[in-house]
Amino acid sequence: MYLEYWGLKEFPFENVPNPKFMYYSAEFEEALIRLLYAVDRKKGTVLLTGEVGCGKTTLSRVFIQRLSENRSDISLITNPSLDPDDFLKEILYQFGLNPGSVSSKSDLLNMLNMRMLENVRADRSSILIIDEAQVISKETFEEVRLLLNFQMNDCFLFTLILIGQPELRDIIREIKQLDQRIAIKYHLSPLSAGDSARYILTRLKVAGASRKIFTASAFDEIHRHSLGIPRKINNVCDMSLMIGFVAKTKTIDTDVVRSAIKDLYQS
Repeated sequence: MYLEYWGLKEFPFENVPNPKFMYYSAEFEEALIRLLYAVDRKKGTVLLTGEVGCGKTTLSRVFIQRLSENRSDISLITNPSLDPDDFLKEILYQFGLNPGSVSSKSDLLNMLNMRMLENVRADRSSILIIDEAQVISKETFEEVRLLLNFQMNDCFLFTLILIGQPELRDIIREIKQLDQRIAIKYHLSPLSAGDSARYILTRLKVAGASRKIFTASAFDEIHRHSLGIPRKINNVCDMSLMIGFVAKTKTIDTDVVRSAIKDLYQS
């Protein structure tokens, strides 16, 4: 609705994990490098955590884009709240396999093991990414731990990447055999004030902005409210652009941002 008014080609602040709108802060760069390193060196298991709305899912999509299609076999689980057997089947489905009527856990595991061995022979990396891993049940987490027994003498057969909210760290600490096998851990913190402003400018530029839209004081107000959480930044910026369009303001200033915050959170 407001695109033409602000000179944009697409909506810049949608809360979807679109890699095109990724802002590469120093923290995001480091997290991405660690993920890629884990796959390249077959490190086994990576734990990536962050507050709700910090951009973990978007980062995972950027990571997937960076992997070579010819050398990577990826199973992405976005809803891991499953019992152990259904969890194994979902992994197989996401690897492009069809367990069909197979119900024996040993047969499911054998099918998965065979796929990973095929990838080793073809010089492909097997990668299992579990998003929202904090919702995995204790029983299913035990299945995850046992999957790490898939290894050769000198390396793991696959890379396991666990992504979740901060409480995931506490959950894993209680599973000592799993915690001890995590090779790389990284926690995404909220954006700084400077990064919040650059995040907004980056998304506006990608969306086609060619002029100044937000004032410096507006950036400060957005960061003060959002505390550097990208999802909250997106919500406030999108509503600010809508309010500014309706009011026909030339820029988004502090007053417009405060009106947006009131509409979103205080009405």
